[in-house]
Amino acid sequence: MNQAMMMKLRKMQKQLQEAQEKLQNSTFIGKSGGVCEVEVKGTREVLKINILPEAFESKEDIPLIEDAIVSAINDAFKQIDAETEKIMGPYASMLGGVSF
Repeated sequence: MNQAMMMKLRKMQKQLQEAQEKLQNSTFIGKSGGVCEVEVKGTREVLKINILPEAFESKEDIPLIEDAIVSAINDAFKQIDAETEKIMGPYASMLGGVSF
C-alpha cells in the first residue's frame, strides 16, 4: 500500500472516530404523546425521565405511565439510529457497505 493511500486511510479513520464521538456525546429527547419525555445519550444511556403530572389523575394511570416511558425511550432510540445513519452513512459506502 502506498504512502498516499495510508494517509488517506488515517484521515478517514480520524474522521470516523470524530463522528462516533460526536454521536456518542449527543443527547436525544424521546417523547410519548405529552405524557412523558426521556433524555438519552447517543450511547443509549438513559439520563432522565420526565413524567408530565398534568397527564395523570389516579393510580390507575400507572400502566399508561409505564407504556409511555417505554414508548419515549424507543422514540429516542429511533432518533439515535437515524442520526447514526446520517453521520456514519458516508463512511459505510467507503468501507464497502458496513452497517453501523
